[in-house]
Amino acid sequence: MRLKHKISKKMVAFSLGGAIVFSFISCEENLAQVESRKNSNFASQIIYNAQITRKDSGIVNLIFKAPLIEKYELIDSPYVEAKKGVYLEYFDKKKPQKPGKIWSDYARFNELRNFYTAKGNVKILTNEGQSFAMQSIYWDRRNKKMFTRDTVYVTDKDGSILVGANGMVAKDDLSEYTFYNNSGSFPSQEIPAAGK
Repeated sequence: MRLKHKISKKMVAFSLGGAIVFSFISCEENLAQVESRKNSNFASQIIYNAQITRKDSGIVNLIFKAPLIEKYELIDSPYVEAKKGVYLEYFDKKKPQKPGKIWSDYARFNELRNFYTAKGNVKILTNEGQSFAMQSIYWDRRNKKMFTRDTVYVTDKDGSILVGANGMVAKDDLSEYTFYNNSGSFPSQEIPAAGK
């Protein structure tokens, strides 16, 4: 009987030790799985009712307003997002008294690529008086280029209208642009005569 009692105590101690070691190993694996599944894509900074004014040599060159700005910087490709829309006034050195303006329902800025996206009822009013309306526009700041594949409606200050049905590519100051599959209505004196 004593032999059975000694063997069973050793078996219980061995089994209990194995169970403890196994539970530590499985806990470490569970912690590793939890760490790998952690979501790091959350806003690290949130600004409500943002009103940002940027100056260069004491002269205002940008006024930016947004009801909500969220900065996501704890990921590989950090970005800033304005989910509730933006309003922007930008001042050109050539005409510092009259700003250009941009509105959109949503905006996003990718910091690494230096790339901006504006979506939803995008409207751009240049300081020259031209109005651009579309559903989205992208600005590649490195290459100083803006583009969209959406239909673009351009209204000039004289009332003439141009429609780019398949989008446009433009310089980032909108001084030059190319429309795809365009049409419009212009006063006849605006159209150059053939051969001139």
